[in-house]
Amino acid sequence: MINNLELTSTRPGITLAGFRITPAFAAAFCVLLVTAISLFTSPYIGMADNGDFYRIIYSNGLYFNAPDYDSQYFGYFVKQFGIFQYFNENSTMVVSSQSLFIKLAIFVNKLFFSREVFDIRFQAAIYTVLYVAAVYLLVEAITLKMSTKRGMAVAALAVFIFGDTGYTNYFSSFFGESLVMVTMILVFASWLLLYRKRYNDYAMLAILLISTLILTTSKQQNAPVGMVISLLSVPLVLIRRDKLFRWVTLLSAGLMMFAGIATYLNISKEFVNINQYHAMTRGVLMESKNPETALGSFGINEQYAILKENTYYDQYGTVDVKSELLDKNFYSRYGFVSILTYYASHPNELGSILDTASESAYKIKPAAMGNYEQSAGKEFRAQSHFFSLYSTLKEKLAPRPFAFILLWMAVTIGVYMPSFVRSIRTRDFRGMQRLLVILATMLVGLSGIVVSIIGAGDADIAKHEFLFTLAFDLIIFQTAASVIGRGISSRRSVPSAPSAPSARPLKDYPALNKGVGM
Repeated sequence: MINNLELTSTRPGITLAGFRITPAFAAAFCVLLVTAISLFTSPYIGMADNGDFYRIIYSNGLYFNAPDYDSQYFGYFVKQFGIFQYFNENSTMVVSSQSLFIKLAIFVNKLFFSREVFDIRFQAAIYTVLYVAAVYLLVEAITLKMSTKRGMAVAALAVFIFGDTGYTNYFSSFFGESLVMVTMILVFASWLLLYRKRYNDYAMLAILLISTLILTTSKQQNAPVGMVISLLSVPLVLIRRDKLFRWVTLLSAGLMMFAGIATYLNISKEFVNINQYHAMTRGVLMESKNPETALGSFGINEQYAILKENTYYDQYGTVDVKSELLDKNFYSRYGFVSILTYYASHPNELGSILDTASESAYKIKPAAMGNYEQSAGKEFRAQSHFFSLYSTLKEKLAPRPFAFILLWMAVTIGVYMPSFVRSIRTRDFRGMQRLLVILATMLVGLSGIVVSIIGAGDADIAKHEFLFTLAFDLIIFQTAASVIGRGISSRRSVPSAPSAPSARPLKDYPALNKGVGM
């Protein structure tokens, strides 16, 4: 039957010297070129340390070997670090999948450069290769059925957004956002490729699973990511009839859920206290018109209202943030759930802090950290503007109220809902996946905002909301590509066939009607 045929159109692309250049290849190559110029040619670009690097590098065998390193905090990018030559007595401060990539970079560094000095550009090279592959898969999934002209337009848009150095500068740093960026794009791309039935389903499911596990365990605040993707990926069991695929899919969903729960349970007490402190001093107390009353609702002595707007890292703080007194009378009185309950019963304060969060929700790179080495002769905290038009425009033009985020989500879901409903009616289980991946990406991004403000107030909020700004860009890219392709982003593109003759009732065929109905 014609309705059951899977007709394949020619992939978009242009042929030069016998080599076919597809939109996916063009986008990946251009992103590679821009990133290589930015990170691997002088002046070298990266991101300055804000004081967080020590948490991840010591336990992975690296240390700060620059004598004046402390004076370069926030201001200058440092590209070389020492490698421990003897027993490393530093315990693991942060359990993160990021350590796997740091250790791989150190291994490659020792093979080709030095066993005593680590150059962070080896790590940047690994991330760049993975990122380019992720961009390739993303553009391939979206442009598969488009014409060459429209496909190349989508490729150019991909370079404009994902080639932006606001994103790629993270590769030359020890911030976890670099790994978040690579794996989130791989999650989105592999899921879309399952929807488009492009490449082997088992291979795409494996990429989806591995990327989700790495993404979830890369940062402690990403614990909800595994849970969200786990739940919304369950309908993937319906896209194939073979039992093996269905069991593998269910097992994958279970592993994602386990990773989310394990990441949450594995958060160290020190980080719990840091985030908890900020959740109260930079969240509840800062938004409350009557801090004393707010503290009373948690059963906390109202005298702690003097901590309003304080940070855990204040050099001359009002109290000792690590004292037993604070642990007994302050930290033990509230948690994530109680703060969430408080905001639910104080909608005005919740709205206020959500608007505060949305102010920073579109910043790709934090303004506090410089991008140049000190030897480049730039001023302290100077930032590179090379190929950063998208991140600049996004930060300046994006609407600030949190209500815009809700409106954007509602409109986007409304745009893709009709095709989702049609897929349900026709039992097209692959067709259902496009809205599911978009919804999962939205919820993952939204979790970045909610976890940040509920769990840590507005402390370092621009970097904490990186997951949302990336999710926003992925969905904007998908939606814009659909517009460029004029709806050709649907999974199947079946060319029109000659009209079949209308079916005639069986009674019109006397020879066939004999004996029927006995």
